[in-house]
Amino acid sequence: MSENLTNQPAALPQSSQATDVVSVVMNVNETSSVLMTSGSDPTPKVEAKKIDPKKMFVDVPPQPTQKGPEGILFDFNYGCRVEVPPLPEGQNWRIKLSDIETGNIVYETSFLGGIVQSSKKYFIPFKIEIWKNDVLVLEHTLSLKNKEVLVQVPVGTLGDALAWFPYIPQFQERHQCKLTCGMGEAVIPLFKESYPNINFVALDKLQPEKFYASYRMGLFFDDWECTHQPVDFRYAGLHKTAAYILGVNPIEEPAKIAIPSGEREIKEPYVCIAVQSSTQCKYWNQPGGWLDIVKWLKEAGYRVICIDRDATWGQGVTFTSIPHGAEDRTGNLPLLERAKLLSDADFFVGLSSGLAWLAWSVGTPVVMISGFTHPNNEFYTPYRVINYHTCNSCWNDPKHIFDHHDFFWCPRHKGTDRAFECTRLITSSHVKSVIARMPGFPKHEVLHQSDKAPVAQESKMIISVKKNSKLKA
Repeated sequence: MSENLTNQPAALPQSSQATDVVSVVMNVNETSSVLMTSGSDPTPKVEAKKIDPKKMFVDVPPQPTQKGPEGILFDFNYGCRVEVPPLPEGQNWRIKLSDIETGNIVYETSFLGGIVQSSKKYFIPFKIEIWKNDVLVLEHTLSLKNKEVLVQVPVGTLGDALAWFPYIPQFQERHQCKLTCGMGEAVIPLFKESYPNINFVALDKLQPEKFYASYRMGLFFDDWECTHQPVDFRYAGLHKTAAYILGVNPIEEPAKIAIPSGEREIKEPYVCIAVQSSTQCKYWNQPGGWLDIVKWLKEAGYRVICIDRDATWGQGVTFTSIPHGAEDRTGNLPLLERAKLLSDADFFVGLSSGLAWLAWSVGTPVVMISGFTHPNNEFYTPYRVINYHTCNSCWNDPKHIFDHHDFFWCPRHKGTDRAFECTRLITSSHVKSVIARMPGFPKHEVLHQSDKAPVAQESKMIISVKKNSKLKA
């Protein structure tokens, strides 16, 4: 998900204030770059490219979308962009960009004409001041009220969209803008009904030339200069990085999901599980762990429903299948169906995955088994399972950049007998002890003698709950 900047040519004018702005338009999506013109050079020409539905983000328009006096163009589409026409020798433009919140001048330069674009792409309350031959001709402070604004959420992951989205309506409410959220078509139904003030559009159907400002959600792994995010997401957390990018409060809050109405499909108490993931480090790698948990949950009075998309998944010689004893509800089903099934479940047991975020979003207690992420990376759950006696949290260690193309990524111990120990050494008794802390667990006490040791003390007292009622932490 990381993106690289084009190198800045050495001949460009130097800033008199700071290095937060470069004098080159650098499209981070690597579709084009525009050099600043000087002297009598012609206005830069950019060849616009068609929107590729497989791309992570839609390109910004080649030129700024807002018109000012004297042929000036400007906007705030993925950074502050200013374009001024070339002037003859002896005349000049002076451009100053400021951050009105911090009071800093982030860039100031004089030149004959061309383009200036900020290197910082996240939300900054910019002020643009432009002088032509020492006469102020444009003074514009960013104001999103009633403006067309775009926030892009990349296609392809459920968890990221659910993690980031709650900060988008907060952004819209704060600025009272006409906000369009571009995202994958499959996840739009989760949000559309609950957020009537937001226009949801599939990324490949966006018209980027209409927007006054635009921002991108993402995990920028090698953004060491923090140009796309004000703070490294590995410190902020997967979800809260969106708050920092948009400049809103990083308060943890689930999205509002419009759960379909209707009767509960499964009348008996049941638990949803999800055992699959996109890379081996995310799996629960304890041999026989899922088999033991499924058997134990069934003996405790629950039906166990597996809701993964794939019944079997993996790469190379390693594949994981639905645990024996779990009921098979796998398949590429509409996400609202998954949301309804999860909302009626007593609780969910799974990994650091999109289905865990969906369960949290619909208010279902989540038992999360994860060792490769630090607990701060995800939403808070009192039922987090992590073993600090082992190697852990490599995902949140900036020394290790996640390799999306390596299914067996284990940056510290790959190829050794310690590979994937972060979850391989999470025992089923550990998971049971966490589940047993839930009020109302078990539905009925039919535990084997060998299973009683790890059960938390409070689980020996059966709390009376209404049949089919949801457990709360």
